[in-house]
Amino acid sequence: MNFVVNILSLGIPFSVALLIASLGEMFNQRSGIFNLGCEGMMAMGAFLGMLVPYTIGQGAYVPGIYNYLGLLLATGVGALLGLFFGLVVVTFRAPQGIAGIGMQMFGVGTAGTLFRHFIGGTQSIPGISTAPIPGLSQIPILGPLFFNHNPMVYVAFFLVPLGWYVLFKTPWGLRVRAVGTHPRAADSIGIQVNKVRFQALAVGGALAGLAGAYLSLCQAKMFSDEIIAGRGFIAVALVYFGHWHPVKIMGGALLFTLAQALQLAIQGLGIDFPYEFLVMLPYLLVIIVLAFSRKSKLTGPTALGKPFNREMRT
Repeated sequence: MNFVVNILSLGIPFSVALLIASLGEMFNQRSGIFNLGCEGMMAMGAFLGMLVPYTIGQGAYVPGIYNYLGLLLATGVGALLGLFFGLVVVTFRAPQGIAGIGMQMFGVGTAGTLFRHFIGGTQSIPGISTAPIPGLSQIPILGPLFFNHNPMVYVAFFLVPLGWYVLFKTPWGLRVRAVGTHPRAADSIGIQVNKVRFQALAVGGALAGLAGAYLSLCQAKMFSDEIIAGRGFIAVALVYFGHWHPVKIMGGALLFTLAQALQLAIQGLGIDFPYEFLVMLPYLLVIIVLAFSRKSKLTGPTALGKPFNREMRT
């Protein structure tokens, strides 16, 4: 029983960065844009998130507010990177796959260069500590599992119903889905397709930056060149796996991170087994699930990856 509880208690906070980034990518793809540069945006968010409390405190502990300023800075810069990506793929109609790889290389390279320039080497920060919910955190088994985490864990899972509501119950969400499914029809009724896509990319970039800041401020409490570790690409894949629906995306993020927690728990038992196989287990699981999952053409954005040009039929 303790073994299962340990896996679950590790998997839930591990899922947060993936969940936030995947929800942002969901808005991107629902508008017709897939962003392979999510990894680079997360890297920039991770660096900038820890830069604020580290720099202002000169490497010492800085209470409270500066950690949240780091989250805010990472979110804002992520939104700006999303708008920049929109300039490339929406305005200039560059191939989205190639532009995404370029954004990934730009973000990871820039974050690493700035890190070595301003900080110089690996430095830990206190980061954001856990915030147990009074009363609920004392419930046996369930309390430590669900109610004894840092505030960003609660925020991430609150974003799931919020994302569902925005996407399916608001006029803006309807416009996002329209421009990702039938952009010419949306344009014919007065919806500004490119404007909506820019807005979705800003939201997606902001959430990618926030996801990266979570890794450096809440999980690792440090920055390194490998801190993202492919999570940006996994986030893109989870959107497909979740059929562009926030609840299913949450399930995919939990599935991946529970596999990650399982390999850590097995290593902790001291079993004589090549750890490399355990490390690749979560990524192998994602590939298998994607290979055998059925894509839903009814809910997927049919204009995904296709630039919109009012003067030409798409």
